[in-house]
Amino acid sequence: MLFVISATAHTTLTPTHTTALEIAEKLNNRSYTDYGNIESKLDSSSHLAVELIHVRLLLSVLIDLHRICGEEEGSTWEPKSPQEIANRIFCTAYMGMEKNSSPETRKRAADLAKVIGANHLDFDIDPVYDAQVKLLTSTTGFEPKFKMYGGTKVSNLALQNIQARLRMVNAYTLAQLLPQINGRREGAPGSLLVLGSANVDEQIRGYYTKYDCSSADINPIGGISKTDLKSFILWASKKENFGLGLLQKFLDAPPTAELEPLTEDYVQGMTYNELSVYGRMRKIDKLGVYGMWEKLLHVWGDTLSPQQIYEKVRFFSWNYAINRHKMTTVTPAYHMEAYGVDDNRFDMRPFLYPSFEWAYKKIERSIKQMGAAGTRAARAEDKDT
Repeated sequence: MLFVISATAHTTLTPTHTTALEIAEKLNNRSYTDYGNIESKLDSSSHLAVELIHVRLLLSVLIDLHRICGEEEGSTWEPKSPQEIANRIFCTAYMGMEKNSSPETRKRAADLAKVIGANHLDFDIDPVYDAQVKLLTSTTGFEPKFKMYGGTKVSNLALQNIQARLRMVNAYTLAQLLPQINGRREGAPGSLLVLGSANVDEQIRGYYTKYDCSSADINPIGGISKTDLKSFILWASKKENFGLGLLQKFLDAPPTAELEPLTEDYVQGMTYNELSVYGRMRKIDKLGVYGMWEKLLHVWGDTLSPQQIYEKVRFFSWNYAINRHKMTTVTPAYHMEAYGVDDNRFDMRPFLYPSFEWAYKKIERSIKQMGAAGTRAARAEDKDT
């Protein structure tokens, strides 16, 4: 079991802030900052628990901790450090692929787990992946290949999805059996839950696989954008008493899923900063396709033409519409911000959308009326006149 992670490191822990969370998945997918955020938020909660026990002398927190960690009644165990708590409640697993996973990501995962005090597992899922591909080939006679080896775009994506979903299966297997493997006291109450790692930007873009690391028991970072997540990691990396300076390496690492044998970044067609802007306009400002374009003329007009802004908005709206159905299966997230996209209770919207042709045509008419100005960015002197 694990403390529910709060949006800040200063939320007071009470019995209502505890739940049965003990294993978090680093499924070697999503970007590295997501993994760093889950672990850094756990670490901040462990620090807070130690403070509440030793500085504020809150006996109720120690009693809760005994219950969460499966201690027998009357136990005198008292954690002296956040790492001691994490070692009892937190497990991580790096589930790599021999060809696709890099030594750098594997080492970063192990180093962070060691600093926090988590029980860390490191293994490759190649045998299970190979068996799944062989099963498909023996059943259908078709052998899927990655695109770089002559495969199609469809087979390339299918092979990536096999890896992602196998990691979810392994995560739940570990969650069920690790208490027994680690010698948890027979009859001790509680169970293990899996932590998810899909953030708001990835959900609104649809940049994740159904039933991969987006599917878990709870998602601590599912209600916050990538840009805000990076801000939290930067804060945690500079917090001296946390001792998490190595988080800077996660911020510097390029985001990549490592699901295919390529070294360059995966191209989403839009940046995380752009996704953050779209997300706020969509949810907080309640803007549709035309409203977004109209407002972005004033935000991006210095560097982009109305036509270019339209193309960006159209690309986003298309991806949002075709991927919205994925939100019906996403794990409930800890609610943090007004731009959240949690379909379970906060952002209930249709999951099947018609095309936005009316809005597209309205924008196209507006650009046509602008004449030459519709295809070039506004200059500073134009704005001043």
